[in-house]
Amino acid sequence: MDRYVLLVKAPKGYDITPVREELREFLSRTHPELRVEMHRCIGLTVDIVILYNGGVVLIKRKHEPFKGHYALPGGFVEYGETVEDAAKREAKEETGLDVRLIKLVGVYSDPKRDPRGHTVTVAFLAVGSGELKAGDDAKDVHIVPIEDALKLPLAFDHGKILRDALSPR
Repeated sequence: MDRYVLLVKAPKGYDITPVREELREFLSRTHPELRVEMHRCIGLTVDIVILYNGGVVLIKRKHEPFKGHYALPGGFVEYGETVEDAAKREAKEETGLDVRLIKLVGVYSDPKRDPRGHTVTVAFLAVGSGELKAGDDAKDVHIVPIEDALKLPLAFDHGKILRDALSPR
């Protein structure tokens, strides 16, 4: 069975029950061969700690949440994409850099890590090459000395991810 998701974005606390029932009724009438279920979704994302020119690459976010704050490059995994390919794509889109993934830093799943909703991120440590250039969701992109980056208040849980990526295990 193939599965498709109709993404309905609702304000926090919104009662989706009437919408669910209207959709079930409509689809059972118009497409009785389809089975309709509604579940709250978890978003899958990637975040990348990129080592480049003696520092770590941080972006300044162009959009909310955390607009204007420093963050690690990253974003949502697209359907049919591996997390490794998503990390390479997001790094390229936001920083202009090609990356070589060195290691998996960890999986971060605190339901409150993203104010937009429950996201789980797979974080990687990588080495970047190429020309640094802000793009996509990044307003600016910076190379920050590692010691300075560790002291910055980063968006989301990126401070923890950065510390985990750079700590000897």
